[in-house]
Amino acid sequence: MEYIQFLFEDLSTDKKEILIALLGDAGFEGFEESNQSLKAFIPESLFDQSLYDSIIDIVNVKYLQSNVKQINWNEKWESDFQPVEVIDTTTSKPFVYIRASFHETNPAFEHDIIVTPKMSFGTGHHPTTFLMVLNMQQLDFAGKTVIDFGTGTGVLAILAEKLGAASVVGIDCDDWSIDNAKENLAANGCTKTTIIKAETIPSEYKGEIILANINLNIIAANIKEIKAACLPGTQLLFSGIMIHDEQKILDALSMGGFAIQQVYKRENWLAVSAVNI
Repeated sequence: MEYIQFLFEDLSTDKKEILIALLGDAGFEGFEESNQSLKAFIPESLFDQSLYDSIIDIVNVKYLQSNVKQINWNEKWESDFQPVEVIDTTTSKPFVYIRASFHETNPAFEHDIIVTPKMSFGTGHHPTTFLMVLNMQQLDFAGKTVIDFGTGTGVLAILAEKLGAASVVGIDCDDWSIDNAKENLAANGCTKTTIIKAETIPSEYKGEIILANINLNIIAANIKEIKAACLPGTQLLFSGIMIHDEQKILDALSMGGFAIQQVYKRENWLAVSAVNI
């Protein structure tokens, strides 16, 4: 498979974050960041020129385009991957240590998670995943049924099981993510989590806790299905939302029948906790 590579230079942090969010929604599968530059990759067969042009009009950046052969994402990732350390903000105790299989464990942390992301999203490095992991500590997972909508690498589903969930279903529409999540579940010894392929939450699934680290558009488009998957008092945690879209997500959740509890922010991103009413 051949990929198209786009190189963006002289980027501010804000523009880089916006580009990653928009290009990710447009089917781009890999990103390489440096201080002021960004490389973005998409399979040639998935590239939509008109959609790409609309993104460039929004962000207003210059770029260089080239074709590259199939990319070994694991090799690129392993070359500079560092473990993610999430500290409990209420107690200052080490909470979650997210690492690759070639890293040593860190016994100081309460939970150890092994992740190999391949093309999937979710290692804890990105602010949205970090926000989800950090604020999952505030939910009571013991004995609960959990839905992880847009599971990616499965990292949130894995943590939910480690936090005591009775059962977890991870949902994604991408074949790479499905395979990757299953591999990561096996690496972490998870036995109470099921991964399914679906565009939305199937009607037969109900959750006492629902996690969704996706993006504003997908959350808003699936708000009815998310609501239908809720039980009375279901707790929800959303992320994948940029700070400038705060009011849009709050409006979408309020109109969908959810009570907003708290908004958490990290860099240019936010997470929202809510409850079904």
